[in-house]
Amino acid sequence: MSVHIGPDTRTRPWWLVGQAAAALAAGMGVGRFVYTPILPLMQAQAGLSPQSGAALATSNYAGYLVGALVAIAVPALARSRVVLRGSLVLLAASLALMPATRAEEIWLGLRFVAGVASALIFVIAVSALLTGLRAHAHHLVGWGFGGVGAGIAVSGGLVLVLRATGTWQQAWWSAAGLTLVCTILAWRLPIPAHRDEPAAAPGEPRGGTPWFAALLTSYTLEGIGYIIAGTFLVAAIDQTSSGWLGTGAWVLVGLAATASPALWAWLSRTWSRPSLLVVALAVQAVGIALPVLGGGAPAALPAAILFGATFLGISTLTLAVGAHLRVARAVAILTSGYSAGQILGPLAVTPLLHNGYQTALLVGAGVVALAAIAAGALRLRFPHDFGPLPSRVRATREPRRPA
Repeated sequence: MSVHIGPDTRTRPWWLVGQAAAALAAGMGVGRFVYTPILPLMQAQAGLSPQSGAALATSNYAGYLVGALVAIAVPALARSRVVLRGSLVLLAASLALMPATRAEEIWLGLRFVAGVASALIFVIAVSALLTGLRAHAHHLVGWGFGGVGAGIAVSGGLVLVLRATGTWQQAWWSAAGLTLVCTILAWRLPIPAHRDEPAAAPGEPRGGTPWFAALLTSYTLEGIGYIIAGTFLVAAIDQTSSGWLGTGAWVLVGLAATASPALWAWLSRTWSRPSLLVVALAVQAVGIALPVLGGGAPAALPAAILFGATFLGISTLTLAVGAHLRVARAVAILTSGYSAGQILGPLAVTPLLHNGYQTALLVGAGVVALAAIAAGALRLRFPHDFGPLPSRVRATREPRRPA
């Protein structure tokens, strides 16, 4: 089932932003990332080993990749309100069932299902957001993406409260309850009846261009590096600090991520996106390495701010550059590379987890630094001027055309 976006949405774009943000908060902020602050609780109370923790993360990321590929193979799924609602309910159920067992095989299956549901929610919500705001309020898109950060902050806050008096089971149930609240808020999200994808004109770059190859390489490396921090940052801080600091830092990640997409979108009106992408990746690499280079709050809190302020911004900038290059199915290709990277990240560092998470974070920081180097290749004769972009927003610092 699909519906057209009606006049009410055009006159009240903030309603669309709020509904899409609620869907993204459920699908990504809670469904994917609540596992990060719950991981230390499961290790302390349920006997989960670091290796098993990495396997659960990988299972969720594998499900996400499958969900993204299914949405590519069957485009009608990305235009279905029934699929959106079903995915939201399925996600909440998968979170609520985590405490029902201590069998790791079932946990693996539940996290895989959650990954599939998260991917479908993301694709549908982003499609609705971009289509609904394209002509009249495109500048609000960043605030919709900020729903991911809001979901991280609120779910992390719930887990922080439960650390002192609650259990890992209660943490999962709280996450399921929060997902249901977001589901109610996103239930009537207007779904576009179709999604136009601009075709490349003759002479415009296609998938084989060096710029897109560099972009795909950078984004895949970012998927590997950022997810290492996204999975183990709280556990790593807990190893060198005590009390609330690890989960508190994760709440700070969510708060920083809430406004970061809008911030990077605003900066891209003055600075070129390839340059901003290099800066964001370099800053993120520093943020991931900080908990290793120093201990306690002086390292953990700045690390959380830098990580939260960049990981959604990097996605926003990368997808915008891909759209600018007019490569067919650019978003799908980039998302697939990013998802594959997220599967590889936890697997790559699993052998390094025997003595803690510090080495794993250094590996993550190094991979993100490589992503920054790959993104630097975009700045070499980057084709800024292709005429009007599909979103009607031109890349900045373009050469002036003669009158």
